[in-house]
Amino acid sequence: MVSRVIPVEPFELIVFGATGDLARRKILPALWRRFRAGQMPEGARVIGAARTELDTDGWRRMVAEAIGPAEGLDAFLARLDYVTVDAMGETGWPELRAACGAPEVRAVYFSVAPTLFAPLAERVRAHGLAGSGTRVVVEKPFGHDLASARALNAALAAQFSEDQIYRIDHYLGKETVQNLMAVRFGNMLFEPLWNAQYVDHIQITVAEQVGVAGRAEYYDHAGAMRDMVQNHLMQLLCLTAMEPPARFEPGAVRDEKLKVIRALEPPRWLVRGQYGAGQGQAAYVDDVGAPASGTETFVALRAEVGNWRWVGTPFYLRTGKRLSARSSEIAVVFKDTPHSIFGIDAGAHRNILAIQLQPNEGMKLWMTIKEPGPGGMRLLDVPLDMTFAETLGPDADLIADAYERLIMDVIRGNQTLFMRGDEVEAAWAWTDAAIAGFESAGERPEVYPAGSDGPRGAERMMARDQRLWREIAD
Repeated sequence: MVSRVIPVEPFELIVFGATGDLARRKILPALWRRFRAGQMPEGARVIGAARTELDTDGWRRMVAEAIGPAEGLDAFLARLDYVTVDAMGETGWPELRAACGAPEVRAVYFSVAPTLFAPLAERVRAHGLAGSGTRVVVEKPFGHDLASARALNAALAAQFSEDQIYRIDHYLGKETVQNLMAVRFGNMLFEPLWNAQYVDHIQITVAEQVGVAGRAEYYDHAGAMRDMVQNHLMQLLCLTAMEPPARFEPGAVRDEKLKVIRALEPPRWLVRGQYGAGQGQAAYVDDVGAPASGTETFVALRAEVGNWRWVGTPFYLRTGKRLSARSSEIAVVFKDTPHSIFGIDAGAHRNILAIQLQPNEGMKLWMTIKEPGPGGMRLLDVPLDMTFAETLGPDADLIADAYERLIMDVIRGNQTLFMRGDEVEAAWAWTDAAIAGFESAGERPEVYPAGSDGPRGAERMMARDQRLWREIAD
């Protein structure tokens, strides 16, 4: 059941920030897995670039340590080269140009802070590393607000065309996120029901057990709204709510996502929280060393999409750190049957399509059946389960992870799963307005114990609508 490996043409990938955390944890292990799967053709090369003083052998040892012992790793490492480069100056750029070949496809990955996007883009162009086949990959955070996002877009647009820019959000590369589109648009069963007439509400949850780890300085200036809602949750909302595109191609898909963002009403209700001490974990203010910090580590909000398909249907978004479990889920909760023929003793039941993004990718469609046994009609909710680990068995380990898929899409020139500049700006415009609203109110985030399901205010928000959050469970 695992898809076949589709070859790509030979390429050259330059990774700026090659000694950084993201490169070591995600980018290079993803490339190794694609190499092991036979998807890196002869002639494909990876060139690391960073200000760290290293030679190629030193970087190869660093990469080998990040990947761990593996058969055939030496052949992959032989594809790697390294050049010490100053992103803000001219040191190392002639050496980098000399290390590069003349491939038809060159991808340049900016695995660096956003402040370096503009100077890197300028130098890549100035030193002859940008041509018609060049693609530039930029990581989040793509700006801090609408103004900075526009400035970044302008800086990149000065050097590259929009079809050369790949703004990556790894959530869009997850197998289950793409399966959401397949379920919606490939099955007659769901699309006629995917609207306000049949859907009661939709919950999107991204819960993390970790705290701010090594990101304290960045996170205390960003908070959950900027770090998670503006990008990850917004993208999940778009894919859930968008209209069917005319074709499954980059322009059509991204046009429909943009329409969703522009149709979003201001949040009807927004709750901010900050984790305190609990279950042996320190409070956020201690983790960041800022006792007076008012940065939120949890956000719950109710949003509505103001169009004919979704008018009046609440979208509840929730994300937070130091919660009870690690779980990312989209839950489409359908309305109750208009009339129950089974009586009050049978209880109230409804269908739910639960799309689990992590840690156990898969889908469950909750159906109502009769509870087995004599003695009357008693109803029971049971799942039709498509958890990948159970469905595919040992083959589940062969499914490409998000970074593997997205990097190969860059090489193919497929922008379907990447954000367009106007989409990013529209998301920031909505987020900025929400942030301005709670900043003007001057209220501090509600403290919740580490290891809990978040602040009580989130529960009160749902109770106000006579609904309940789904359990956070891994």
